[in-house]
Amino acid sequence: MTVKINVVRHASPIGKLSLATIDRKLVHLDFEDNDDRLKTIQTRRFKKLEWIEGGEAPKSITAWLDAYFAGDVMSLPIADLNMIGTDFQKSVWDALIMIPNGKSVSYAGLANDLGNPKAVRAVARANALNPVSIIVPCHRVIGSNGTLTGYAGGLDRKKWLLDHEAGILSKAA
Repeated sequence: MTVKINVVRHASPIGKLSLATIDRKLVHLDFEDNDDRLKTIQTRRFKKLEWIEGGEAPKSITAWLDAYFAGDVMSLPIADLNMIGTDFQKSVWDALIMIPNGKSVSYAGLANDLGNPKAVRAVARANALNPVSIIVPCHRVIGSNGTLTGYAGGLDRKKWLLDHEAGILSKAA
């Protein structure tokens, strides 16, 4: 069976975003210059895909993104996400959602939080395969020594996102 995946572009202050939906649920959010990554990940999940450009993403997703980039905090649009992965990957992605805005955690810290301190590499891999960046904040995971490490969108964007979130918190204080 062929799955139809709709890709919509959405502006952001750090580059155009690609929002991929299946049946009006967001399955992938990445930067437009990472479309190869989008296609690789989704082709692994769904063997037969028909790619459609244009249309609309769920309003809750675009509203959340617009508010986030404007410095406003809204509830995550969880109901409009369809994150497909293994149970372990989903547990990592759920843990990412629990990292508070403006905070960061190391890969080792995240593995500890999941009750599996030896799973640092597996946690890092699941983090790298997060299909819904920004909303599921994989950018909040840093190296144990506090350095910025691996982010598919690039370290400059990761730094921007973390600085942006720190600014949101300072406005709220």
